[in-house]
Amino acid sequence: MDKNKKEGRYHRLYNQIKELIDKSSNNPISDMATIVAVLHHKMDYFFWTGFYLIQNGKLQVGPYQGSLACIDLPENTGVCWSAINSDKTVIVDDVHAFEGHIACDSRSNSEIVVLLKDKNGKTTGVLDVDSKEKSSFDETDAFWLEKIVNLVGND
Repeated sequence: MDKNKKEGRYHRLYNQIKELIDKSSNNPISDMATIVAVLHHKMDYFFWTGFYLIQNGKLQVGPYQGSLACIDLPENTGVCWSAINSDKTVIVDDVHAFEGHIACDSRSNSEIVVLLKDKNGKTTGVLDVDSKEKSSFDETDAFWLEKIVNLVGND
């Protein structure tokens, strides 16, 4: 997708999601479900879109859309834990070349993982988005997805 078109779409989606959350949500799970539904159905290159939440030292699947998810992601494995351990968004152009990648669905070829943090700045999970195409994600996706994820629990 062209950079200007992508920027415009994310801007509209951010406003739509913010309005939905501000108007009627009062809990983080509802926020996450709304974010995932809007993004998954409005961004045509999003193949799997969902949250993983830290539970007892593991990442466990939260609200998501797409094919069946891995329920648990063992600590310190895969792209999601790479983002948590590096404390930053991770973009992987080819997941098959990523050492330790967890293949919940072999049709995924690229991935972006954005940290979910609580109001105190502690990482509580991640937004994970996969695409069937290689090199689908860039800094524009990172910027807007970080901004969108920050809407969770910010009532």
